[in-house]
Amino acid sequence: MRLAARGDGVTADGRHFPGAVPGDRIESDGALVEGPNRQAPACRHYGDCGGCQLQHVPDSLLADFARDRVLEPLARAGVAPKDVQATHISPPGARRRAALRATRTDGEVRLGFNAAGEHRIVDLQECPVMHPGLFRLLRPLKALLAPHLGERSAIAVTPTLTDNGVDLLLGNLQANSLPVIEGLNEFSEQHDLARLSIEGPMGIETLATRAAPSVRMGEADVTLPPAAFLQATADGEAALVSAVRSIVGKAKRVADLFSGCGTFSFPLAMKARVTAADGTGPAIRALETAARRSGAAIETQHRDLFRKPLSADELNAFDAVVLDPPRAGAQAQAGQLALSRVPVVAAVSCNPATFARDAEMLAKGGYRLRRLWPVAQFRWSTHVELVAEFRR
Repeated sequence: MRLAARGDGVTADGRHFPGAVPGDRIESDGALVEGPNRQAPACRHYGDCGGCQLQHVPDSLLADFARDRVLEPLARAGVAPKDVQATHISPPGARRRAALRATRTDGEVRLGFNAAGEHRIVDLQECPVMHPGLFRLLRPLKALLAPHLGERSAIAVTPTLTDNGVDLLLGNLQANSLPVIEGLNEFSEQHDLARLSIEGPMGIETLATRAAPSVRMGEADVTLPPAAFLQATADGEAALVSAVRSIVGKAKRVADLFSGCGTFSFPLAMKARVTAADGTGPAIRALETAARRSGAAIETQHRDLFRKPLSADELNAFDAVVLDPPRAGAQAQAGQLALSRVPVVAAVSCNPATFARDAEMLAKGGYRLRRLWPVAQFRWSTHVELVAEFRR
């Protein structure tokens, strides 16, 4: 028995058994006999909420699962790392951002995650993965949003915990009257939000800012734009940054591609000159502003790396490249890297399948996969991230 990509147990002959784990036994009649490799789920919503699939799995098996999720697609692509580091697993209560929904169904207001395999929302009464600073907002948010929810309507709720408080983004909420705006401002003050914004057909509008919603990156305080990407946990981010810094080493000129707001740019700029490139305008402007304010040695480029990747000739100016694309991967940019003379690439990924595709391209271009770090910062879920070291 092994754990498949979606968390099901799979027997040697390919039969899937939801909830099964290595060490369980399947009887001749198909009955599941539980083995010793289990633990009690940490949450009352487990099995109903779609946010976690593996709360019944102990950390030792979670580590194996994350490692195998990365290695299996690589093996199919014919790429094998020389060394695989121990899997890093983020602790409970560390999730600092969440994508929730508030709904009203049959008169009942619910706020939480989608149920497993359904469009129904599970009304969260507890959440062992979410940071307490976020979870404590859920009950008052239900009260705030209830008057704005019609039957079968929904409001998107995206809270992010920053160094100065919660940055709250509400989607599909009509705030076009003075009483509604005043109510949202009062909520922001009452709960010490750093910022409260709403997103509608005309884009994002900030209604209240008590403090700059900033996050420390390297030696800079970066003010996040609304809806900015941020690693799910500070713990997981630290593990990713540590691995990238280990790979880059003493490189003096570094390109940080798909840089976002600067997760890797600012730590690397403490010892190197960094060129940060990203196609998301608000993110690259936030990075540029923080770099100017902190004096970090970072040059920025607002550039769509899917349509206009750095060419091999441009890449040859760098001692190292950091590559951290979204789930779609970096096929075009990996192709140019394969043609370049860059000695070392630190590749970060949240999708083992597209990473394997890009890794195969780099390998065909003469790179070798030296070290690999699996990172499971979405604890008890099937979502896995990684850092990989490629050298010529």
